Amino acid sequence: MKTQNIIDLILKAVAVGMGVASLVIAILNAAPVQVNVILLSIGLAALAVQALSKSDQSD
Repeated sequence: MKTQNIIDLILKAVAVGMGVASLVIAILNAAPVQVNVILLSIGLAALAVQALSKSDQSD
């Protein structure tokens, strides 16, 4: 149970980190839009994995 909580926290942190990184890169205009899309996609995938693991846990 504790391991699952840690994994959930890590996946949420990855999502927040990717969002912040994308925002900073966009503000600095340091990379093309495709890079921001990739970073946001990674964050969204992390949230999806976290949500799926949480629904598996309740079954």
